[in-house]
Amino acid sequence: MNQEYKDVTRFHGHSCPGIAMGYRMTKAAMNCLAESRAEDEELVAIVENDACGVDAVQWLTGCTFGKGNFIFKDHGKLVYTLYSRNTGKGVRVSLNENGIPPSVRKDREKFLEWLLSADEKDVVICKEVTIEPPEPAHMYRKVTCDFCGEGVMETRATKINGKTVCIPCTQQHKQQP
Repeated sequence: MNQEYKDVTRFHGHSCPGIAMGYRMTKAAMNCLAESRAEDEELVAIVENDACGVDAVQWLTGCTFGKGNFIFKDHGKLVYTLYSRNTGKGVRVSLNENGIPPSVRKDREKFLEWLLSADEKDVVICKEVTIEPPEPAHMYRKVTCDFCGEGVMETRATKINGKTVCIPCTQQHKQQP
């Protein structure tokens, strides 16, 4: 087990097949793009699930919600798309389901070992894609919710009877008769 994988598992909390898949898929995508970890927003990661592997995507790419270059689409697919703002190239990676030997599928430890040691072509399918460049992160003005007193991005607030209301308070307001 190399140090980089150990760092990913420390960030995630444990080693498991999901984090190993995310690790291998992200490494392959970054190799296809010839990119290294993002310092700012030069890489964008679009993930289509919220399972263990996305922690590897965050750790290896440097993409985060806070920087606005980590995008979650709840499609329930083990697929990641990485986009380089430096080159305008994008790659989409998925697990090569046909490459997984049936003998390792049902044994967690054997599967984990296989994921970390198998040839990349057996583990990952990586294909270049053309995507619309994602918008850079935006800074929005903060306003105060007149109901709870908490700050909220102006774009996420609404007006009810002339009052500024955040999403949770809007939902509570709708539930009241």
